[in-house]
Amino acid sequence: MSYNAKVHSNGPDQLVIESGASINIATGGKILAAGTQAAHIADEAAITGGQDPTEAEFNALLVKFNALLAACRGAGILATS
Repeated sequence: MSYNAKVHSNGPDQLVIESGASINIATGGKILAAGTQAAHIADEAAITGGQDPTEAEFNALLVKFNALLAACRGAGILATS
């Protein structure tokens, strides 16, 4: 009987997660990029009252969104270009 691991090394520099496999990060575990965890991105308050957001409210969300994109790029989740 043979066994094909769905999580394996592809040389010394790459970990391969095959279809149907997963990475489970236990409580307290982290994903690091160059030894550093991405910076915390604070929650943004909800816009209430049924009105359109102001320019300042929109820009505050845009700053948070861009920080999220930067964190994903820093962790290697998204390409840098």
